[in-house]
Amino acid sequence: MLFKKRKIAEEMDMSNIPQHIGIIMDGNGRWAKKRGLPRSAGHRAGAETLKKIVVYCNKIGVKSVTAYAFSTENWNRPKAEVDALMELLYMYLGQVEEQFAGTNVILRVIGDRSALSDKINKAIDYAESYTSTNTGLVLNVALNYGGRDEICRAAQLAAKAVETGEIKAEDIDEEYMSKLMYTKDVPELDLIIRPSGEVRLSNFLLWQAAYAEFWFDSINWPDFSEKDMQRAVLDYQKRNRRFGKV
Repeated sequence: MLFKKRKIAEEMDMSNIPQHIGIIMDGNGRWAKKRGLPRSAGHRAGAETLKKIVVYCNKIGVKSVTAYAFSTENWNRPKAEVDALMELLYMYLGQVEEQFAGTNVILRVIGDRSALSDKINKAIDYAESYTSTNTGLVLNVALNYGGRDEICRAAQLAAKAVETGEIKAEDIDEEYMSKLMYTKDVPELDLIIRPSGEVRLSNFLLWQAAYAEFWFDSINWPDFSEKDMQRAVLDYQKRNRRFGKV
């Protein structure tokens, strides 16, 4: 097994590493159910997996990871599960010194923070500030995030800029809109990974996914390992990315 893992890693082309990877962290609940555990245990295990995978991505030269933590639609889940998710988030942010020590990772939270509690918003501010001087991979945690909501937000910002005379309507193009997205400061999205067997985007990074490669697998997110990331990167490197060209 060790030989196989090493062989997969050695096959990777280190000059062709995806610079921005989006991860839909799916399968936490199913992972917990298979083990007779509450769904909250699956979410805790998923958080640990995220940390491990982000550290590995930083090691191989990925510049940014955007992780789908809580969607605008997830508020429709049972209140007990939502509350448990929010407490897990608060605990994770409150342990930022421990969680990010020695990683050189920059943490950012993207999404509509207006629906989050004051204590969570304060914890986000502190965590972002604490990691802001790091120089490694940028981890975007998508929280209360929806791709359609992000595009609507960008459209509203563009409309306001036209209204105030900052720009003209004809100035609004793809480049301008991209600068209004939450991901404006990180590389273009190269790869989206979704474990758990589902094969849809679920309102994740809709604008950014225009030319991203997709990688789906049946493994549940808490079981996702460095080897699985290596498999995803190898598949990505075999793709012929033409961006509409011949």
